Amino acid sequence: MFPKNAWYVACTPDEIDGGKPLGRTVCNEKIVFYRGEGGRVAAVEDFCPHRGAPLSLGRVCNGQLVCGYHGLAMGCEGKTISMPGQRVQGFPTIRAYPAVERHGFVWVWPGDAEQADPAAIHHLEWADRPDWAYGGGLYHVQADYRLMVDNLMDLTHETYVHAGSIGQKEIDEAPVITKADGEHVVTSRFMDNVLAPPFWRANLRGAGLPDDQPVDRWQVCRFVPPSHVMIEVGVALAGHGGLQADAKYKASSIVVDFITPETETSMWYFWGMARNFNVADAALTAEIRDGQARVFAEDTQMLEAQQRNLSAHPKRRLLMLNIDAGGVQARRIIDRLAARERPTHVVA
Repeated sequence: MFPKNAWYVACTPDEIDGGKPLGRTVCNEKIVFYRGEGGRVAAVEDFCPHRGAPLSLGRVCNGQLVCGYHGLAMGCEGKTISMPGQRVQGFPTIRAYPAVERHGFVWVWPGDAEQADPAAIHHLEWADRPDWAYGGGLYHVQADYRLMVDNLMDLTHETYVHAGSIGQKEIDEAPVITKADGEHVVTSRFMDNVLAPPFWRANLRGAGLPDDQPVDRWQVCRFVPPSHVMIEVGVALAGHGGLQADAKYKASSIVVDFITPETETSMWYFWGMARNFNVADAALTAEIRDGQARVFAEDTQMLEAQQRNLSAHPKRRLLMLNIDAGGVQARRIIDRLAARERPTHVVA
């Protein structure tokens, strides 16, 4: 259902910066994250080798993870270092997971550690640039992570789920273009000479542009495995080139979606928006983040209800339409990656 030999966003640095370990399940792997020696990110199995207590219920002391049950101290590589009044040389080593802090996120590789290459972490061209601003959050969603991929690769639902913020009837009327290139999928939709919906009217004002004039609007959704979707979105004053318009005529952003499977029916959804206009305005960043949070809360409500229906009717076949092409192509890629990890059985 989910490939494990891949980099997933596990948490944000602030979740482990307070000196307390963080327990989080990723791809059915129970992992504890913390800052080890020198402040580097560490990730080990959330299981104390002494009595099986979750190490995430302990504390971090001098870069060591100390179990909250009997005080066993664990090193970053999963080897027990000490325990009050006990000899620990023979204690079994628990599993350590490759973990990297990059682009404002903590990434984990839940699969075969020998295959983990930090160079394969999704590059975020905006993350370390001063001419971009970012705001985002995290939702814990009780649904199959692939439902979120489907949702983001087909934005037709905006007209109905997000009618009061980013939805408009022209989304339904604009054709969808879907292209697959190797392990990447792109779906695009362009709407010319339309009125901006409420969310984008606010962004136009934030960019110092009039919000009552017709605009050209675009949505370009890019799927990158295992489950990342980056969406180029924006509006430009009509007649100035749309997506290619000069910056002085448009308000554009990248919607950031890192979808990390927790179990077969739950996920960690790291969402946000990166923009390259009026980047010094912290109030605007907060306003956009709050507006986006309301939009994604609507998605969460719909996906969790969808999951309950699917769980109640596991054998019901779902319809596939042309608007579903992006999600279908993305699922095929996910399936191929997961299939490569399954053991092959040789029949004698």
